[in-house]
Amino acid sequence: MNSKRPKRILIGKVGLDGHDRGAKFIVRALRNAGYEVIYTGIRRTPEQIVQTAVDEDVDVIGLSLLSGAHNELFTRVVELLKQEGASDILLFAGGTIPEKDIPHLKALGFRWIFTPGSPLAEILAALEEGLAEPTSPDGEKHA
Repeated sequence: MNSKRPKRILIGKVGLDGHDRGAKFIVRALRNAGYEVIYTGIRRTPEQIVQTAVDEDVDVIGLSLLSGAHNELFTRVVELLKQEGASDILLFAGGTIPEKDIPHLKALGFRWIFTPGSPLAEILAALEEGLAEPTSPDGEKHA
């Protein structure tokens, strides 16, 4: 990862969820904040998300889902990232995610979960903080 280039963030809509208004809002906000953003579009498989993330050498993956299949689909994304040796990519999620599911997603490695109504300033501050954390030569984040 080249520290001179803008941080790269992939925003993905995994599964059959066809609602992308929130994802497109986040894409624009992140671009306006100076990030390089890759938006995968709707109805992507976990395999497509991970392949794009690896191909594009992203620093962060943000997954958006409103359909309720987050536990299964997000778990698959994490499994595939591990298989690809890309588990150092920061993860965040957004969408209609019940409070009871948040601990499971955090245990998977999702650093932040943003539900409807999360202030944009909170999202941007979290990403800025997470991306500013130093990494060791092995690529692992250290607080």
